[in-house]
Amino acid sequence: MENFSEVLQLFLSIDNFIAIALGVVIGVTVGSIPGLTATMAVALALPFTFSMQPVAAILLLVGIYKGGMYGGSITAILIRTPGSPASACTLLDGYPMAQQGNAKKALKTALFSSVIADFISNIALIFFAAYLAKIALNFGAPEFFWLICFSLTIIISLASGSMVKGLLAALMGILLSLVGLDSVFGSQRLTFGNYNLMDSISFIPLLIGLFAIPEILEFYRKKIVPHIKAKASGAGMTLAELKRSLKSIIRGSLIGVLIGAIPGTGATAAAFISYSDARRRSPNKANFGKGEVEGVAAAEAGNNGVAGATLIPLLSLGIPGDVITAIILGAFMVHGLTPGPIMFQENLSLIYALFLGIMFSSLILLVVGNAAIKYFSLIADIPKSILFPIVLMFCVYGAYAVNNSTFDIWLMLVFGLVGYLFNRSGIPAAPFLIGFILGPMFEDNLRRSLLISHGDLSVFVRGPITWFFIALTFGSIAYALFKFFQERRAAGKDRQLES
Repeated sequence: MENFSEVLQLFLSIDNFIAIALGVVIGVTVGSIPGLTATMAVALALPFTFSMQPVAAILLLVGIYKGGMYGGSITAILIRTPGSPASACTLLDGYPMAQQGNAKKALKTALFSSVIADFISNIALIFFAAYLAKIALNFGAPEFFWLICFSLTIIISLASGSMVKGLLAALMGILLSLVGLDSVFGSQRLTFGNYNLMDSISFIPLLIGLFAIPEILEFYRKKIVPHIKAKASGAGMTLAELKRSLKSIIRGSLIGVLIGAIPGTGATAAAFISYSDARRRSPNKANFGKGEVEGVAAAEAGNNGVAGATLIPLLSLGIPGDVITAIILGAFMVHGLTPGPIMFQENLSLIYALFLGIMFSSLILLVVGNAAIKYFSLIADIPKSILFPIVLMFCVYGAYAVNNSTFDIWLMLVFGLVGYLFNRSGIPAAPFLIGFILGPMFEDNLRRSLLISHGDLSVFVRGPITWFFIALTFGSIAYALFKFFQERRAAGKDRQLES
């Protein structure tokens, strides 16, 4: 009862409710603008959380994440332009429904599916995070070393595009994480005599540069072809249609939870797997792709089922599940908190206050989503020539606000160029960012293991937990190599057909 009253005291604050509501509104708004992503929104919002209380700060970012997942479906349905990559699957049936005069039905289907999936994902987070954290209390430095190895290999093996490019990006991220002072000896590493780099590369400028600036550069490089916009009109989703789609929504939610709990997979994969599963099982499979309600429901359930589940490895093990949870990890660190099993012992009340807020966000999503159907769809009409200069202004502010240093602004612009070159060359940014975040943890646990054992390498195979993660790591590498050679064979066949 003492813990419960402390949880309520932490959660029942007007700041927390405002943070959740504001986060969902921002997420839906940004998600409904083609070219702007939830990742960009969370990255830009992070500097504004520095002066907030930890619970309110985390809930603001989580609210943006959840709102952004749904918001992307609005433009996918109305103008055939996904607001986020995860919403690309939604337009397969959502846009045909809009063209048939059923835009409101498609939007309502997306909303109800998103809210149900989000709720199921939140339940999974509450039950599994604490259980995993309890297991992780048995981890020492060698166990965490192999866990981080597994996380890095699976992110590389599941990275979009070439596995080699994913590996290159992760290695570059780890290399950059070494910049600064050595944690053991205090000597300078890779600073090139610049005192601004002695405290390592700032996370916020890197983050904003990597994900926000490339979107702005890409907009000015491309000539945007406008789509015909459908009005958010027609009848809504009927109860009979909701009942018919419910099995697909629940299955899609569970698929999203399973995929979201695996670091590095992401909502896009969950949406397409959920959609394929619904199509395979549905008696109306011939109508998929032509305006099927169940198709919209399955796609949105898949991508929203990921949102809560990606927080499971973050809170229980301290390992980010995707790029957005990597940013949220940065928010924890800014407020002096380190996610993982120790946090469940030292800050249990704070974690359960977060759980209450995350559950409440599902209700807020339903309310805001309903309003979004009528009003937020108009956001797609904002001229990008007005919108992107405003976004750039927030980028500069966000980079400067960390240390009040113009050096960080230049750093942001450099990483903006890096991110743009990544996009142009097909190098995935996610392994780079997660390599940068996990690099210090990788090094720290490696050196601690060797110090504990006085240089004896047998410490890395000291028990069943280490063997389990060794097996997973090498299994992940084997899968990556299989995928690599499969891509090579497919490319070779394409060249033969062309010749």
